[in-house]
Amino acid sequence: MTFVHSVFRIILTDARLKLVAAVAVLSVLWACYAGSQVTLSNPQESTVNQWLIETRESQAQLELRISSQRDPERGFSEHSSGFRLPWDQLVGLTREQAMSSGTHVQFQLKRDAGTFNFEGWFKEGNGSGHFTFTPNASFSAELSRQGFEKPTDKQLLSMAMNDVGFALISELKAQGYESLTLDQLVKLGEHGVRLEYVQGLKSLSYTFKSTDQLLRMKDHGVSLTFIRELSGLGFTGLSAEELVRTRDHGVTPRFINEFMNAGYERMTLDQWITLRDHGVNTTFVEELKAVGYTRLPVEDLRRMRDHGVRILYSGIEGNRIRQGIDRAANSA
Repeated sequence: MTFVHSVFRIILTDARLKLVAAVAVLSVLWACYAGSQVTLSNPQESTVNQWLIETRESQAQLELRISSQRDPERGFSEHSSGFRLPWDQLVGLTREQAMSSGTHVQFQLKRDAGTFNFEGWFKEGNGSGHFTFTPNASFSAELSRQGFEKPTDKQLLSMAMNDVGFALISELKAQGYESLTLDQLVKLGEHGVRLEYVQGLKSLSYTFKSTDQLLRMKDHGVSLTFIRELSGLGFTGLSAEELVRTRDHGVTPRFINEFMNAGYERMTLDQWITLRDHGVNTTFVEELKAVGYTRLPVEDLRRMRDHGVRILYSGIEGNRIRQGIDRAANSA
């Protein structure tokens, strides 16, 4: 690994190039492992599995990114996942090794669906290399016992990557999600639905019967923080579609709070969405205030935006704009 040591010394001399170093290190290490072909359980079906970790000594958690590419000659496919996890979940990797001046490492990550065995190189918080994955036959058997289809090695790898295990399955069943299938479980994991998300929804008094609703909310960026902050503004008991629509139209708790802090009263979500769709924001309100228009009714703000009132100036130009505003406000 002398060549790798030299690359690390050159790249990491300048702190400003840390990010570049991480990418370069990954490329170099992957090149060093270029000939390695790792298997799942079928020795005739080869894959290339790679990992990358970036961390700092003061961080309580590290960020792990893993990807798996199947041999193109047998039908190319790729799975990738990135997540944060505490140090103690990586068995055999110490903080001292990760922050060393350069060392070879071997460690494991155990999930219900199988075990990842990692091998590679670490230097000053940046590590990368290859891994093998061993599916868990007991997990597969238990899924079958619970009425699920027998998972393929590919599905087990995806479930392990995305931490889809007994805890998530039990939580979904306990909350009454209907007609769970193996394909749905795999899809939930690949779309970022984790145990914490499902439990968090329940703690906020949101339970849904369909995994499609979970997928839709997750795909559209409806986070637990988003729901929690909306609840703090009095918007509770919303349907999955209402949450998605609010998020898609850019009506965030911050958007609502800015208007309320400017003295405007609460409105319904539909009213906030309409206002946002017409391009009205608090910047526009402040620009109007600068030329003498304060606390205009929301409907007037919307009409002015619709009539092209956009940028405001002071002085003589401000007088011209005031006249334009008056005409726009009175035209409807």
